[in-house]
Amino acid sequence: MAHKHLMVIKFFDRFKISRLFYGLMTLLLLYSPIFASQSSITESEGYACMGEDRTKRQTEEMALQDAKKKAIEQVATYVQAETQVKDFELQKDIVNAYANATVKILSSSGKWDSEPPKIGDCYRVKIKAEVIPDEKAMKRIAEAKDLDDPSLPLKVKVWTEKGEFKKGEKIKIYFKGNKPFYARILYKQADGNLIQILPNPYREDNYFQGGVVYEIPSGPDRFELEVTPPFGEENIIIYASTSQLGGIELERAESVYLVKSKEIGDKTRGIKIVGKGEHRAGEFFEEKLMIYTK
Repeated sequence: MAHKHLMVIKFFDRFKISRLFYGLMTLLLLYSPIFASQSSITESEGYACMGEDRTKRQTEEMALQDAKKKAIEQVATYVQAETQVKDFELQKDIVNAYANATVKILSSSGKWDSEPPKIGDCYRVKIKAEVIPDEKAMKRIAEAKDLDDPSLPLKVKVWTEKGEFKKGEKIKIYFKGNKPFYARILYKQADGNLIQILPNPYREDNYFQGGVVYEIPSGPDRFELEVTPPFGEENIIIYASTSQLGGIELERAESVYLVKSKEIGDKTRGIKIVGKGEHRAGEFFEEKLMIYTK
């Protein structure tokens, strides 16, 4: 027997949850994101040895820079393999975007190695890094190419029927990726509180096919998104990756999850690297959308 959807407003009333969570019913997305980024996440290792001309701290820094350089090289190789496009100029643009990439370290662990063979004491560091392509180059690619092309880096579109909603209206969120992806959708209230609406207790599967339009709430979801006070600007944050996303701390609240973790972005970026061969990486996409209700 099919389960009847529960009105979110009734759910929160019944459990007497604080007023700060009523913002879930005000959820909506505008067509234009206020923030979007594409990147890749990989693991790499750097190594450096001490000498007469360098201190211990300088050696550690050299090893770290070596790891960063290798992370960029690994991602560049991965991206070239994954973006099998026939357009030579497009392939060139993508390669250049990652050749001028920056590196954000998500986690690292280092160890001094004094065992031979060695020139002096040597330092080895392993990192998980987010390699962020040149923003201007990616923007040029977005403006000139069909973003639904599965040979391009991961991109997820999110939209609603309109950009502004009034009290009592119900909202449907639609999203589509250009290739298969895992996703997490969070709702951030104006006061900073976060609610995870996908996955949720009745819709745990977070893997989606490319080129298919999905909607929320739908199917097994047991909530509806109805606009009620308080009104104003808020955010929806979408994290997506070609690899399974890292876990965050959640607390079940019947039909949805309340987010308890801090540093959500970094924890979500702790994706499980399961790429093929030596140059392993996972594509990552984040988009933040403005919310407005009245």
